[in-house]
Amino acid sequence: MQCVLCVQVIYIIEDFYYLRALNSTFYPYRLFMARKKIIKSGSSVQYKIIIYLILILFGYLVYKCGGSRVSVAEKIDKLEIPVTQGLPERTIVREGYTLSYNPQRLIPNWVAYELTSLETQGDEPRGEHFKKDPEISGLQAEVSDYRNSGWDKGHMAPAADMKWSERAMDDCFYLTNICPQDHKLNTGTWKKLEERCREYARYFGTVYIVCGPVVENNRYGTIGDNGVMVPDGFFKVILAPYYGEYKGVGFLFENKKGGKKIVEHAATIDEVERVTGIDFFPSLPDDVEDVVEAEIEKSVWNL
Repeated sequence: MQCVLCVQVIYIIEDFYYLRALNSTFYPYRLFMARKKIIKSGSSVQYKIIIYLILILFGYLVYKCGGSRVSVAEKIDKLEIPVTQGLPERTIVREGYTLSYNPQRLIPNWVAYELTSLETQGDEPRGEHFKKDPEISGLQAEVSDYRNSGWDKGHMAPAADMKWSERAMDDCFYLTNICPQDHKLNTGTWKKLEERCREYARYFGTVYIVCGPVVENNRYGTIGDNGVMVPDGFFKVILAPYYGEYKGVGFLFENKKGGKKIVEHAATIDEVERVTGIDFFPSLPDDVEDVVEAEIEKSVWNL
């Protein structure tokens, strides 16, 4: 039995050293995998308890000895809010997100929100009814514009990220938070990225997300009597606190069926800024922003 214990401890230590080598913060995932090894073993209850305690202690020590990144990144208020450049906009602040509405295109320029680990655990039922936005007095999209158009009503701030509040859930069904989106993209890779963002929120504690349409040549024209513009593609950028600093990643999609893997759409935030003309995370100190937006550390994002 002692041998079984020793082998389990060695496996656990290997797990954490491998994790450290990847420079990753995905401790909960590796903890889960280590637990599975324990459960599959033939150890007695007493030895399983000992292994759990060793696992927790070792994980804590690795975390505390991780170097200069151990401290928590400084909290910056409204960090997720970008700066729109050269586009008409009306900014609307909701309980769960902030959006920049484009009154000419009748779709958002961007939608931004902070998502925390706690918020991913909400149990508010998904809403059912898309509707016009009472904050907009002029022309705006209507449900009838999407009917028989061949395009999905694609959420920017997704309903599954708003399950922590009845009001937030209700707000995300306003058509100002919606874009005409290819069905296979909406239910495929875009949905996978939304799910991954919730995983990131649970792992990092907090993530800052900005997403929206990409309009370049307007190859798909408009839909409906109101002339709702169909985007050429979509973007999403994510920022997370990471051992006392910040890490960021971007994604770009064409408005059609996406690749099988999320990594196929990964881009630096600088690249997304060049495509959209939007300045992301301008509240970061310039020296931090320059580094965060110029690189992707795939191991950090489990890509």
